[in-house]
Amino acid sequence: MHRKGDENWLGTDDEPLLGFSWRGGSEPETTGIQLWSEVFLVPKSDGTELAVVLMDTQGAFDYQSTVKDCATIFALSTMTSSVQIYNISQNIQEDDLQQLQLFTEYGRLAMDEIFLKPFQSLMFLVRDWSFPYEYNYGLKGGSDFLDKRLQVKDAQHEELQTVREHIYSCFTNISCFLLPHPGLKVATNPSFQGQLSEVATEFRTQLKDLIPTLLHPDNLAEKEINGNKVTCMGLVEFFKAYIKIYQGEDLPQPKTMLMATAEANNLAAVAASKEQYYKNMEKVCGGDLPYVSPESLEEKHDFLFREALHNFSSTKKMGGQEFCDRYQGQLEKELDEMWQSYQKHNESKNLFSAFRTPAVLFVLVCILYILSGIFLFLGMATFALVTDCTLGLVMMSMLAWAFIRYSGRYRPLGGAIDQAAGLVLEQTTEMLNKSRGTNTAETKKSH
Repeated sequence: MHRKGDENWLGTDDEPLLGFSWRGGSEPETTGIQLWSEVFLVPKSDGTELAVVLMDTQGAFDYQSTVKDCATIFALSTMTSSVQIYNISQNIQEDDLQQLQLFTEYGRLAMDEIFLKPFQSLMFLVRDWSFPYEYNYGLKGGSDFLDKRLQVKDAQHEELQTVREHIYSCFTNISCFLLPHPGLKVATNPSFQGQLSEVATEFRTQLKDLIPTLLHPDNLAEKEINGNKVTCMGLVEFFKAYIKIYQGEDLPQPKTMLMATAEANNLAAVAASKEQYYKNMEKVCGGDLPYVSPESLEEKHDFLFREALHNFSSTKKMGGQEFCDRYQGQLEKELDEMWQSYQKHNESKNLFSAFRTPAVLFVLVCILYILSGIFLFLGMATFALVTDCTLGLVMMSMLAWAFIRYSGRYRPLGGAIDQAAGLVLEQTTEMLNKSRGTNTAETKKSH
């Protein structure tokens, strides 16, 4: 993938094979499912980019794995991949097809529910192919061979017909590639490390055809579930949902797997709609953007909120209307939480809001100080004492507020002081507005 622009992308003759862990021998090396740590971004001819994730899994039915292990690994890898490579040794036997039917059993139910083939591309990779005189190496020979192997005939037993019909019903595209043996040096040399100099020439030739068939930008297929293209964020949701249902001792029923797919499908739609709302709101008031008036911000929020809900409702989803409504409620709740955060973030940019509390407290100190002097001048010592006590309390509040803002400690107390200052300002503003309204009414009457 790193050498896609290099004609010699296979490497030099003496270069060891790196990447996923591998080794020769009769013992298995890969356990479970492994994903390569790097996501490869591949530009396509239409200007778009695809994220390619490479996956490796353990072989099926080795002496260490149970049927549940194999079914779990195959099902997880198939449901999360746009292309599944079914690696088979030497020939496609009937038991290979039966195992494939077992692993994809849920697909038939899923197709009945959503009227789509549940999986995308399946490639039979027949390694160590020994009959090139019957079917040539490569994709063309593999296609002819596969057509014969998967052919449904009236004379066949019903079980054989069912297996083949099931495979065709589960995959949108099915292909086959016949790969020759890499050579005895590869198979028998315990110190072989992948050097091309020891690999048979015919194998190298076919490898140069196989990899572009899978990874050329024009041949790459986007992962889809229920007709929706899956993003990297959505893929994480599908993995979470599938892993959850495979944690028990028994294989999940097809219905359970379908519901897990529906759950992940809806969660991916929720995540995509939230991401859309987030990106648009960031353009309005995010980061270092200037303060926006509350009325204008709420107007933008209402529009983007409805747009996010429309995006969710217009996305193809599984599970039925009642099932999807639960996730729409979840989306609305999470969007409301994001809206509250944006309101607070925007308010923090308001210079008046930032200095509101100290300004209110300072004005109170001045007013109380003047009142105290007036009361003393008039000989009203008791009122002056009460005013002085209130003045001292307000000054202590101002000092406490300054300390809290500087140190970041005792934030609940700071919030209480902010609320009190806001209440004083609100009540004062309301009184002034009422007074102004009364004066205006009296002026009109006098005229």
